Amino acid sequence: MHRIGLFVATNLAILILLGIMLNLAEPLLGVRLNTGFILVMAAIFGMGGSFISLLMSKATAKRFTGARVIERPQNATEQWLLETVRRQAQQAGIGMPEVAIYPAPEVNAFATGANKNDALVAVSVGLLNSMSRDEAEAVLGHEVSHVANGDMVTLALIQGVLNTFVIVLSRVIGHLVDRVVFKNERGHGPGFWLTMIFAQVVLGALATIIVMWFSRWREFRADVGGAQLAGREKMIAALQRLKGNSEAAKLPDQMEAYGIFGMRGTGLQRLFMSHPPLDERIAALQRGGLR
Repeated sequence: MHRIGLFVATNLAILILLGIMLNLAEPLLGVRLNTGFILVMAAIFGMGGSFISLLMSKATAKRFTGARVIERPQNATEQWLLETVRRQAQQAGIGMPEVAIYPAPEVNAFATGANKNDALVAVSVGLLNSMSRDEAEAVLGHEVSHVANGDMVTLALIQGVLNTFVIVLSRVIGHLVDRVVFKNERGHGPGFWLTMIFAQVVLGALATIIVMWFSRWREFRADVGGAQLAGREKMIAALQRLKGNSEAAKLPDQMEAYGIFGMRGTGLQRLFMSHPPLDERIAALQRGGLR
């Protein structure tokens, strides 16, 4: 709950700071920005959207993937999964997550949840069928490390803050263009709407690049955590196994950032990748840690 409190406090502080800045900017720019309305929009669709998404993350993940939580192990594999996650959670100093299996042939896994003591760790049927237990143990360690690091909350916090800036700045730019360039003195003319939409698209793309950079960085850190919990050689072997199955290892788009593997990209596409290339992750572990 400490991280949730930090999430709310940080976003409220950002809104207050932006409100002060907008009020100070009005006389300098010579335009009335309707600060209250802009901040309400930012709170609802910026901070509010990310916060609700975070709180619903476990339920959403289960729905999108069809994950079945293991409550009573039905076989030796499910028993091993529970015991392994329980041991790793104790090592990482977090509460026991829910452990689930989802019916997909792809080799993948994910972790999510708003609270590190009440999270969800899930693996695909394809992972269980394709990986050895040593490799699967490393993947579980990677996901448990995500939970212990609070990565889901931090990612949502960054997304919420950036959403707030995008909403506020795009409307400020729209106001300026509408008043200064198109000389519209009353209400919002076409210049405001066209400029605001264009600015929101551009600023949103830049915000996504920042969020994806953090997402890639946290994967390196979770690999290190997986190596600490399961062993470096096991973690390297798991990533090498993923590399061999990378063409098919895909989660639904809404879940991709939470998986152990994401889609590849080239050129500018690399800026929008949620995960680093597997070769880079393997090389980083072989060097002994983060890049």
